[in-house]
Amino acid sequence: MLALSGMLFWLAMPAHAAPPVLEQPIRCTAGQDCFIQNYFDHDPSPRAYDYTCGKLAYDTHHGTDFRLRDLAAMRKKVEVVAAAPGTVIGVRDGEPDINVKQRDKSGLKGKDAGNGVRIDHGDGWTTQYSHMLLGSIKVRVGQRVQTGDVLGMVGLSGNTEFPHVDFSVRKDGKPLDPFNPAGMPCGSAMLPLWSQKTAEKLRYQATGILIAGFAATPPTREIAENGEYQIKSIPTDAEALAYWVELFGLRNGDRLTLELFGPDGSLFSRNVMPIPGAKAVWFGVSGKKRRMTDWPKGFYEAIVRLERSGKTIIDEREKIEVK
Repeated sequence: MLALSGMLFWLAMPAHAAPPVLEQPIRCTAGQDCFIQNYFDHDPSPRAYDYTCGKLAYDTHHGTDFRLRDLAAMRKKVEVVAAAPGTVIGVRDGEPDINVKQRDKSGLKGKDAGNGVRIDHGDGWTTQYSHMLLGSIKVRVGQRVQTGDVLGMVGLSGNTEFPHVDFSVRKDGKPLDPFNPAGMPCGSAMLPLWSQKTAEKLRYQATGILIAGFAATPPTREIAENGEYQIKSIPTDAEALAYWVELFGLRNGDRLTLELFGPDGSLFSRNVMPIPGAKAVWFGVSGKKRRMTDWPKGFYEAIVRLERSGKTIIDEREKIEVK
């Protein structure tokens, strides 16, 4: 492996190749078991706008973040694959998979991209795949790869707070948005680098539920993101009975409502949360702690409702049995 700094190592490659036609760089179903958390930032000011003029971007971000739902999904090993044919010109492995909130950023020492791979596609076109899983890199510098060849696994290495692969595209060293490579004004018609089939799969999703579930103890975001609330039923003497949800892409003025209904259909708990500003990720909970008596047996139903500008854009329901 090569020792690399903040950017992956470059090698001189032949020119005169056509622009690459890109396929999805991660083996997952977009909108179901993976989501685009952040897009390329098209606003030169300290504000940030994605290619649709939406807010799924942050200042100076020049990649596309394909994220998994949680750490449990990462531990199942999700493959990162070559988006187009090319030659591997840079690799890094050896960086730990640690949430950057739980480590000293100075320890990154310029390796913000974590473990990754860089591929040359000819004519100055390159792609980079960052934040991959420690020990998962399967290619070497100089190796020729084809579209769909496995490069490694999705990880949590480098400067990141959630498991994902940051996919970036460059032409002659300049970062480009694969959804808007011409740099057209956001919201206008544009020709992406993605194949038609992949572009259809990657239709823009402004907001959605990442993970959700029930808990028999007071839920916390850290435990939820670690995939530890994998329960199929709740005992009658559980410490708590609660429902939690983590969403992405919330906007200022959104209204999130979480409700729980008991076996007899009566309201068990409700939590109404006005969203104070744009939020990349939001964690909400509704439930109760048990007092003296046990929870009544039967099926409890949870409802997640997100309202925006007077319209309901998310309305999901889930049940669990107390027994």
